[in-house]
Amino acid sequence: MIFTDTHTHLYDGQFDTDREEVIARAISAGITKMYLPNCDLETVAPMMDMVRKWPSSCFPMMGLHPCYVKENYREVLDTLFALFEKHTFSAIGEIGLDFHWDTTYIREQTAAFTEQIRQALHKQLPIVIHTRKSLEAGIQIVSEMQNGRLRGVFHCFSGTPDDAKKITEMGFYIGVGGVATFKNSGLDAVIKETDLQHILLETDAPYLAPVPYRGKRNESAYIPLIAQKIADIKGIPVAAVAEQTTANARELFEQKTHAVTL
Repeated sequence: MIFTDTHTHLYDGQFDTDREEVIARAISAGITKMYLPNCDLETVAPMMDMVRKWPSSCFPMMGLHPCYVKENYREVLDTLFALFEKHTFSAIGEIGLDFHWDTTYIREQTAAFTEQIRQALHKQLPIVIHTRKSLEAGIQIVSEMQNGRLRGVFHCFSGTPDDAKKITEMGFYIGVGGVATFKNSGLDAVIKETDLQHILLETDAPYLAPVPYRGKRNESAYIPLIAQKIADIKGIPVAAVAEQTTANARELFEQKTHAVTL
């Protein structure tokens, strides 16, 4: 079976001592493609180092994560956007809103989010959205900016079946990761009611490892555990989950993944 991890931070420092082994385990587990979301200026170099080392397995995104948005976000965005002249990116991400830890920069987060959505429309690239404690606001912004050409995924989806329906009706995917394997996560109903054609697999490694590794470092090799949970909930073969979610990832990220000069 072939899988895709649509969201994994394998450039994170937690992998510095065994990154090659982590990649090897993922490939051995059938994860042929791993999409790397950027966070801020500091993560660009380690992410691109991975892409150069594993060009057929690791694919970069470019964006400013909401947790890293500060007063200087416009300057940071200008620097990140300039990278499109030098590199190829599969998406603009990880972008969005985060109202969990600190709400000091909500206004700036919103402005950075909308600016990056505009950039995605200009580049004809998908967006990868982070909406921790901010799903309703994220859906609202995307809905207002959806002109029929905007596409992407709500990463680490944690909402209700109704939220999932709103997202899929906008033409977006929901990203399902290790949280789906947690007891009382609430995602069983979402997965049951959402057609597989709207679901992407992800790990968010090194975070949110699935059972039985919950609380430990996550890695892309655990994607089959998430796929199996979805298969169990839907009562279908895990091979069907692998095939459809891999096709979904291909449809989202490979429609147009080339750099455009600003």
